[in-house]
Amino acid sequence: MKRDFLTIVDFNAEELKQTINYAIELKRARNAGQLDDALKGLTVGCIFHKASLRTRISFETGIHELGGYSLYITKDEIDLGKRETIEDAARVLSRYLGMIMIRTFSHADVEKLAEHASVPVINGLTDYTHPCQVMGDLMTVQEKFGTVEGIKVAYLGDGNNLANSWLNASRRIKMDLTIGTSPETLPDMNLLKTAQDEGLSQVRIVHDPVEAVKGAQVVYTDVWASMGQKDQAEARANLLRNFQINEKLLENADPDHLVLHCLPAERGREITDAVMDGPHSGVFDQAENRLHIQKAIMARLIKWSR
Repeated sequence: MKRDFLTIVDFNAEELKQTINYAIELKRARNAGQLDDALKGLTVGCIFHKASLRTRISFETGIHELGGYSLYITKDEIDLGKRETIEDAARVLSRYLGMIMIRTFSHADVEKLAEHASVPVINGLTDYTHPCQVMGDLMTVQEKFGTVEGIKVAYLGDGNNLANSWLNASRRIKMDLTIGTSPETLPDMNLLKTAQDEGLSQVRIVHDPVEAVKGAQVVYTDVWASMGQKDQAEARANLLRNFQINEKLLENADPDHLVLHCLPAERGREITDAVMDGPHSGVFDQAENRLHIQKAIMARLIKWSR
């Protein structure tokens, strides 16, 4: 049966943990010079409506290492819903491709693409969620602490697609998740309520950065103004400047804490150089882990869909 990966909750808890473990195995195998061929003979269409460094390079490299071929597709080729309907594009692409990855703005467009495609669709990022990123983050957490269960996570800053994806993660992995943000920059409140009502994890929003990071094992941030919101950068900086991750704030975290940032970073704004380049930083480990977790996601989707 065809499976898609549009949000983290498209995987159940066991599937999520198995995918993380498989990614760790793929990472070890790659470092030993051994590569899987799960995508052998398949072409993966990679649709980009947003610029990218990590998403494009990690997916194209991962597809190649799994024995497949990556096809880079821009808005000029596929302007979804404008040049032709999303439904028609999905049906045509499914006749050519073995899988579709899309990085775009509208989450509803990705849902419609997946609904009408007969091949697996992966969400490489939308304004609503960024599931591949947080899957890689969970992999990084497991490498650091030996588990993803019961970890105390503090997410600081804008309530954007990363915050929403962490809320979804808390619906599959038991954790203590605190989102520290201003009253004007909240995550999706329906998603927050769902995570709280399901009751697997402790989930809360606070407006005090010290309270947010108190005892946290993982301290996470992202840019305060995401792609497409740069005109709001100064306004958001004024709202969120107290949530900067710096050495003084981290005195309140667990002594063995891990600092994460999905990149690109605006150094000196949401995170200082001393922290990003410091001994607690896992920023570049998590960037690398995008490659391995996405390989695991692609390989499992293909296996399940055959």
